[in-house]
Amino acid sequence: QVQLVQSGGGLVQAGGSLRLSCAASGRTFSSTTMAWFRQAPGKEREFVAAISWSRGSTYYVDSVKGRFTISRDNAKNTVYLQMNSLKPEDTAAYHCAARIRWSLPGRHYREADEYDYWGQGTQVTVSS
Repeated sequence: QVQLVQSGGGLVQAGGSLRLSCAASGRTFSSTTMAWFRQAPGKEREFVAAISWSRGSTYYVDSVKGRFTISRDNAKNTVYLQMNSLKPEDTAAYHCAARIRWSLPGRHYREADEYDYWGQGTQVTVSS
């Protein structure tokens, strides 16, 4: 069993910054992809960013490239999402996710059903 506990989020003005954290516990994994998804009211859950646990390779949805940065601290089993230059369209509930299934090196996992565990979600609201 894996537990993902999120922190961070809140209300910020457009152009501001926020950082989300997701702490994993319950098992040790050396080669796991971690990701952030978001879901706005009335919309489907959307992939935001992912990071390979072992190599640290990252990939993003085009709409956040250059503004968001995903990173991880292996010693703390924690993944972060630094969000800069926030826009009102970034408003959503953000969820971290962990993929503990074997992952093909170099493969990008962007679909929600490719992940095994989920955090509780945290609201990010960007005012204009």
